[in-house]
Amino acid sequence: AALLWGAILLACSCGPGPPRVGAAPLLAATYVLDDANGLGREFDGIGAVSGGGATSRLLVNYQEPYRSEILDYLFKPNFGASLHILKVEIGGDAQSTDGTEPSHMHYENDENYFRGYEWWLMKEAKKRNPKIKLIGLPWAFPGWIGKGENWPYDYPDITAYYIVSWILGAKQYHDLDIDYIGIWNERAFSSKYIKLLRYTLDKHGLEQVRIIASDRLWEPISFVMMIDSELHGVVDVIGAHYPGTKTVQNAILTGKKLWSSEDYSTFNNDIGAGCWARILNQNYVNGNMTATIAWNLVASYYEELPFGRCALMTAQEPWSGHYKVESPIWITAHTTQFTQPGWSYLQVDGHLEGGGSFVALTDGLGNLTIIIETMSHNHSKCIRPPLPNFNVIPQRATFYLKGSFYMVQTLQVWHSRLDFESGNSSLFQQLHPLQVWRGRFSLDLNVDEVYTLTTLKTGWKCGYPEPPPPQPFPSIYNDDFNIRNPPFSEAPNFADQTGVFEYFVNASDPGDHVFTLRQVVVQRPITWVSDADQTISVIGNFKWVNMTVTCDIYIEKPRDGGVFIAGRVDNGGIYVRDSKGVFFWVFADGTYRVTGDLAGKEILMKGLAGVRDNAWHTLTLNIQGNSASGLLNGYPLWENVTISKPGNGWAALGTRSFEFAQFDNFHIE
Repeated sequence: AALLWGAILLACSCGPGPPRVGAAPLLAATYVLDDANGLGREFDGIGAVSGGGATSRLLVNYQEPYRSEILDYLFKPNFGASLHILKVEIGGDAQSTDGTEPSHMHYENDENYFRGYEWWLMKEAKKRNPKIKLIGLPWAFPGWIGKGENWPYDYPDITAYYIVSWILGAKQYHDLDIDYIGIWNERAFSSKYIKLLRYTLDKHGLEQVRIIASDRLWEPISFVMMIDSELHGVVDVIGAHYPGTKTVQNAILTGKKLWSSEDYSTFNNDIGAGCWARILNQNYVNGNMTATIAWNLVASYYEELPFGRCALMTAQEPWSGHYKVESPIWITAHTTQFTQPGWSYLQVDGHLEGGGSFVALTDGLGNLTIIIETMSHNHSKCIRPPLPNFNVIPQRATFYLKGSFYMVQTLQVWHSRLDFESGNSSLFQQLHPLQVWRGRFSLDLNVDEVYTLTTLKTGWKCGYPEPPPPQPFPSIYNDDFNIRNPPFSEAPNFADQTGVFEYFVNASDPGDHVFTLRQVVVQRPITWVSDADQTISVIGNFKWVNMTVTCDIYIEKPRDGGVFIAGRVDNGGIYVRDSKGVFFWVFADGTYRVTGDLAGKEILMKGLAGVRDNAWHTLTLNIQGNSASGLLNGYPLWENVTISKPGNGWAALGTRSFEFAQFDNFHIE
């Protein structure tokens, strides 16, 4: 055995750690695992969300091999997180937390199933794990769906048609089968709409697509399902967000599957890992939830946007290739590498006497997986909801295996210990197998540990070589948007915060501006949060202080159209309306303005520029210390404008309203 382990260690540079010798435990208790009286609920899997919003934005720009390595850590079975479920945003052209994601139908007569990056991501996930379950959920909708109202249910047939089009497009253009569809993320549901959605799905041969409602709280959806039998008949899964491991009586009484359809949302250090370990078990132990889905999959958005690094891993530097496999990835593996959707939980209480929890699952074919967590209160706080106090102490747990598990003789052991003193956590290490004697074994558990005990021998922890070291965003950056067949609809590193900026082929311009970047949202969407009244896309390094931004601009909207370039932009995401910075605007009426805010209320300078619509002009914004100046077509237009704050921020470009406009030859120094 020693020789064999030596060979495995040599082959893989990862393998079992040394056997652990626990301290003298204070408390001993016994637990029985038995399937003789039937099993508990069916397990539906562990997953993560891409979107809500634009959380995977920077991932697509990574060079190979790093991009594929990141995807392997997320989706490849028995490798890293080995996720069972991928949930994506159905882009709605509106701000949905850290940016906007493009809709497949910007306008009523428009359909395009190649925008954004969620199609690509779903295909990459399926390529690695053909069995992964796919979920689509809208956060926002294009404005035409509401015919001017900020509400998607006035014309439910239009909304259902729009959502079903997305599902049909996924199949027709990408050969993707969507398994589950949601209603409207964390907003009101309409029973009439849900029933019509089911009818529309069935009419298009999509009977296999299941409906999740309502991606908010357990109520009122559970109560309404109890009194409306037709609604009860069409909702397959009740999905709640951030349930704090608890459910409600009405939800249980529906007899439906209960999911934590969005959870975690916590900074991905070891406390985030502790949060994730605790809820992965306790969502079932306390709340009967059979799937838990993390927001979000991978932190591939500028870290200074809201909820920076609230993801299972971090990949926010495509320009350097640097990424980090954070501890929540290995906490996920404790469950995902040793279970599959379709397995069943055992009927067992699951609370440990000394604090902490365990779950046990079986495939019904003799395999058994037990996951134990002993996370302490202060080391497992999630971002929400508040966590009531509890105590966890070292303990000895003795398990009795009965029923069909009585014959199990050996269990493989995988172990993680989150070390908050030294910071030297040990993550997902394979220990020596555990011998089961006459259906009985004991384990000494310390605080802040995770154990997986399993009959499966498929677990694996072997990574890729270290990625390149981190680097700041390049201090000189150009994009001329000259690309004939771009792999994605958006230019690299631009992070749209209101509106959508896409590559555009300008057929009417025979000159230097055939390939441009164009803002394409021309009607305020049905929003999820307070999008700005202007459109804006940010880029670069949030820590930048002094900068020169140059860009060719083309106003398409006559009379009251306008565009801007900006520097030191200090806000985005759900706070985009409050963005401050230095904004240099030109308008179709020939005027210009310099403002200290995106809303345009804080006017620092204004005057005549002579710019007109449907012509190309070059804007240059120079910010040095507390002074800014601007050039138009290479000639000074305004100078010595005093800037008090903000002291740093991104570069940006955008438009005065939801209007068409084009940008070209973007340059930052």
